[in-house]
Parts: sequence; structure tokens; C-alpha cells
Amino acid sequence: MEVVEILVEWWEWVVAVWAVGKVIRFDEARGYGFIAPAKGGEDIFVHANDFGEQRHLVHPGMRVEYEVEAGDRGLKVAALRIVESVAVARPERAPDVVPTRTGQTGEDDGMCDVLSPREFSYEVTELLIERVPTLTGAQISAIRQSLVDHARSHGWVES
Repeated sequence: MEVVEILVEWWEWVVAVWAVGKVIRFDEARGYGFIAPAKGGEDIFVHANDFGEQRHLVHPGMRVEYEVEAGDRGLKVAALRIVESVAVARPERAPDVVPTRTGQTGEDDGMCDVLSPREFSYEVTELLIERVPTLTGAQISAIRQSLVDHARSHGWVES
């Protein structure tokens, strides 16, 4: 087998194994978080040790490539590498999830603000991780989707 054929086979294996996603939540104190796959699907559990010496640079919105394996409580990262430059400043919260108010400013009509489904999902995820840290990524995803559907049916989130 020629060197070129070996390299092509190796590259096809690398492309097939590594997935791309973004860190959607990472709790430094607890040492874990979750990655949302770019192609959709179940969130992936990630431990601080998966980032090695770069764990202090992790922030929501950070792009990563990773290998997945089945854990006792759902999918988890088997190997990981950071895609984006590590020189990026850490935001306080995910840059693409900024709470907005859909009501008129300066007036209080006695009604609550309506969140987008994405904003509502973010808030639910934060609450679940804070209050029930033993939940798996799959459990959080299922609960979150049920709550968004329920909230949408009652007009609590935008349609």
C-alpha cells in the first residue's frame, strides 16, 4: 500500500470519528458541562479533564471537536480538541443566548415577558444543572424539550 493510500484511509477515519459542536454549559466548580452537536441530537457530557491543561479557558459557545462514547448515564466525550483559538475572552453567558424583552419598555402592563424557545431552553438547562446535578445530558434534553413544548402551548414562549 502506498503512502498516499494510507494517508487517505487515515484521513477518512479521522473525519468519520470526530464530531463538531459547541460548549453550551460548563461549570468550573463542578468540573463538567455539555456540548451541543453541530448536526443536532443529544447533548454530550464533557468533564473538565477532557480539556486537559486548557480547562480554565472553556466557555459557553466554544467550538470543539470530539469523539463520543456511551457512558453509564448517556453519551460522553471520549477525546476532545478545541477548534477555536484559546485566546478568546470568556463571556459571562453564551454569546448567542441573550435575553430580550418582547414587551414595550418602560411600561408594566402586569404581564410577563415572553422568551424565545432558545432563551427558555437556556434558562431551564441552567436551573436543572444547578438544582439536580446528577441528571444526564439525555435527561436534561428530554425535560427541556417537554418544558418548551408545554410553555409554547400556553403562550409562555414565542411560537
